Amino acid sequence: MTALLDIKNLSVSFRQDGKVTEAVRNISFHVERGETVALVGESGSGKSVSALSTVALLGDSAEVSGSVTYDGQQMIGADEALLRKVRGNDISFIFQEPMTSLNPLHTIEKQVGESLALHQGLTGDTARARILELMDKVGINDAESRLGAYPHQLSGGQRQRVMIAMALANKPDVLIADEPTTALDVTIQAQILELLAELKASEGMGLLFITHDLGVVRRIADRVCVMQKGEIVEQGPTAQIFDAPQHPYTQKLLAAEPSGIPDPVPQGAEVIAETENLKVWFPIQKGLLRRTVGYVKAVNDASITVRAGETLGIVGESGSGKTTMALAIMRLIASEGGITFMGQDVRKWSTRQLRRLRSEMQIVFQDPFGSLSPRMTCFQIISEGLGVHGIDAGSDQRVLVHDVMVEVGLDPSTMDRYPHEFSGGQRQRIAIARAMVLRPKLLVLDEPTSALDMTVQVQIVDLLRTLQQKYGLAYLFISHDLKVVRAMSHKVIVMKRGDVVEYGAAADLYDRPTTEYTRTLLQAAT
Repeated sequence: MTALLDIKNLSVSFRQDGKVTEAVRNISFHVERGETVALVGESGSGKSVSALSTVALLGDSAEVSGSVTYDGQQMIGADEALLRKVRGNDISFIFQEPMTSLNPLHTIEKQVGESLALHQGLTGDTARARILELMDKVGINDAESRLGAYPHQLSGGQRQRVMIAMALANKPDVLIADEPTTALDVTIQAQILELLAELKASEGMGLLFITHDLGVVRRIADRVCVMQKGEIVEQGPTAQIFDAPQHPYTQKLLAAEPSGIPDPVPQGAEVIAETENLKVWFPIQKGLLRRTVGYVKAVNDASITVRAGETLGIVGESGSGKTTMALAIMRLIASEGGITFMGQDVRKWSTRQLRRLRSEMQIVFQDPFGSLSPRMTCFQIISEGLGVHGIDAGSDQRVLVHDVMVEVGLDPSTMDRYPHEFSGGQRQRIAIARAMVLRPKLLVLDEPTSALDMTVQVQIVDLLRTLQQKYGLAYLFISHDLKVVRAMSHKVIVMKRGDVVEYGAAADLYDRPTTEYTRTLLQAAT
C-alpha cells in the first residue's frame, strides 16, 4: 500500500557564494492517511526544510535529491502546474507565527477567500458561506462579525485559528503544521491541539506536526521522527520513543525540561519594587471629537511586592494584563495607584528624575531577534546602555562587555559579529548581557524562553537562577509556560482579563490552587 506522503532518501543543500551547506541528509519517513507523524528536534535540525521540500518551496538556492511522493505522484522535479495544483489544495501548511503569515492589509474574509477562488473558483455568496463554515469549524465565535476584521484586531489564538481555516479551505489530504502552538497560551494551545485532532479524524487527513515541544508530541502523535543536524536519528511509535528512547540525542531531548526550584530569598531581603492598587485603563475614544466612551481595563487593583533575590512569576492568557503590569511598574506606561521602587515613591517622578533609575530596571523580551538591531554588532548592542547612562565612562567598554559575555556563557571573541550570526539561544544571551552589563536591581523577563528549544530553555533558566543568586536580582518573570514559571518563581500571580485572581507562594499555588481558572491553566499545561 502506497503511503499518502512518502519521503525516501531526501537530501537538501543550499549553495550560496560558492559555498554548499547541507541542511538535510538522506532522511526517509512517511505519513499515512488519518495519522499524525511528529518531526521533532532543535532549531537548525532540518525539520522545516524537510517539510518545505515536499512541494518545492525552498527557492532557487536549494539543491534537492531523493524522492518525495504525494499519493504516488513524484514532487521532486515536478512541473510548476502540478506543484501549483498540490500546494494549498492537497498539501496545506500552518506556520508558527500567524501575524507574519497573514497579510496585515487584507481582511480575514479576503485572505481565506483567496485560496477558495484560486483552487475551487468560489466567489461571492458561495465563497462567503464556505468561509463562515470554516470559521465556525475552527471555533471562531461570532464568525460573521469577524469577516471584516484585520489580523491585528484578533488575538493570537484567533489568528492561528484563521490560519487553520485557510489551510483547511480546500480539504487537503496532508496538513503540515510547523510549530503551530509555540507562541500560544497553554489553554489556547490545548484548544488548537484538540481542534487539529478532531479535524484530522473528521476529514481523514494525514498530519505532519513539526515541533520542539515534546509534551505536545506525546499528546497528539502516532509516530515520532527525531532529527539532529539534518538526519533522522530515531523514529518509531510515540509510546516506544518516550518510554524506551535508544539514541543519546533523544534521551537528551526527553530529559531537557526545566526542573528544581530557585534558591530561597535571603532573610530580610530589601524590597525592590512594590505596587498598591495599581490600575491601568486605556480609554476608548470615538467620533470626530474623540470622546471617551469606555475603557479597556488592562490592569485592575494589583498589589504586589518583589524583593532582592526573589522572582515573581506572572501568568495568564494573552490580554490578561501581564506585560502591561510590568511596564507600569517600570513607569513605561501611565497608571494609577502606588508604585515604589527601591523605597522611593516614583508615581509622580518626571522623565528627568526617572532617567537615573532606568539603569536599575531592565527588560528582556520574548523574541531576541526582533529586539536586537540587525545593524549593530554584539559589542555595540551590549555596550549601548553604558554610553546612554554614562556608566564606567573611564573604563574600557570592551573589557566590560568581555566580562559580561563570559558571565552569560558567550564567547567574547564573537563580540564583533551581528545578531544573524548567532543561534536563537545565543541571541537571548546577548539580550540578557545587554541588561546585565548595567547591573540592574530589577529585571523584567517577558516570555524569555518561549521561542527557544527545550535544551536551550533549560540553559537559560539555569543562567537566570545563577545570575539572581550572584547579584541578588529581583525578577518579574512573565510566561505562559507554567513548567518554566515553577522552576524560576518564589511567588506567582495569576491574571485574567486585568484582574488578579490568585497570588501567593509558588509551591502553594501549584499544589493547592484556590480558583477554577488557575486549575484550568495547570490542567492545560500537563
